[in-house]
Amino acid sequence: MRGPIAPPQVPLAASRAEAFADLVQDSVERLERRWPQLADIDFLVLEVPHLDGRGFSDDAVPLGGTIAAREGRPARVVIYRRPVEIRTKGRDERAALVHEVVVEQVAELLGLTPETVDPRYGED
Repeated sequence: MRGPIAPPQVPLAASRAEAFADLVQDSVERLERRWPQLADIDFLVLEVPHLDGRGFSDDAVPLGGTIAAREGRPARVVIYRRPVEIRTKGRDERAALVHEVVVEQVAELLGLTPETVDPRYGED
């Protein structure tokens, strides 16, 4: 009888999508210490942005986006997994870019500069 290669709690068992979502969650938790109001924002991971036939160039494909709160729905920050993964090599570089994108999107929602949201923004 064969079983899984690794138990579910071991990182080998996490899919790429789950590992990416964990990076986003880690980034949000880091920021929530400074900005508790982030608990009222939904953070989502989508595979790719919906391009609406706009034909973005390779450099212009968005890595994230925001959706303002409306009609009883909380504001949302969206991070696009595939464009971020394509631009990074390895977990550390990916974690740094995810955090940068999360900071930029939170700054946009709060009407602040990224450096105000995270004083260490841009240091990586």
